[in-house]
Amino acid sequence: MSHVVVTAVGRDRPGIVAAVTRVLVDEGCNLEDTSMTILRGQFAMMLVVDVPAGRGPADLESALSGATAHLDLLVTAREIGDDTGDGTGDGTGDGTGKEPEGDPWTVSVYGADRPGIVYGVASLLAGRGVNIVDLTTRVIGDPAHPVYAMLLDVSVPAGADVAELAARLSELAGELGVDCTLHPSEADIL
Repeated sequence: MSHVVVTAVGRDRPGIVAAVTRVLVDEGCNLEDTSMTILRGQFAMMLVVDVPAGRGPADLESALSGATAHLDLLVTAREIGDDTGDGTGDGTGDGTGKEPEGDPWTVSVYGADRPGIVYGVASLLAGRGVNIVDLTTRVIGDPAHPVYAMLLDVSVPAGADVAELAARLSELAGELGVDCTLHPSEADIL
């Protein structure tokens, strides 16, 4: 078995998940990790699948493209091998698919929408070795009073100065005109 990451994007409609997963079952694949969401009417899915010996990304991409053509999906498949575990991308992972090392924290950002919020926060985190594990943004509120909301699950390196990180995020929030908080993540229950 090898690991392949499959992505599919297209206008949201009923049946996309069933159509894609049916092909994967027919190809003898096993779903491992998945993430799916709808953004402005576009459905996006990313799946990590175990692929049986003798089958590869090109086989999956061809099968998926043919079977989902009626759904007008953009489908890709790319082998990621078994090095999915340590988050370094240096080929030394143990293949267990475990999360990156570090302590789980959550960053919440709320405020008026403006260009540069995601970049500003992501750059600050990257500069301190903080890995973004999941990032979601939405415009909430009503049309007369829209509020930009961003939620990030992050992995803070062991031994990092969390108080300094929180202070720097607060300072950045002031520059961006938003509210920003850093707090320990809740238990990861799927």
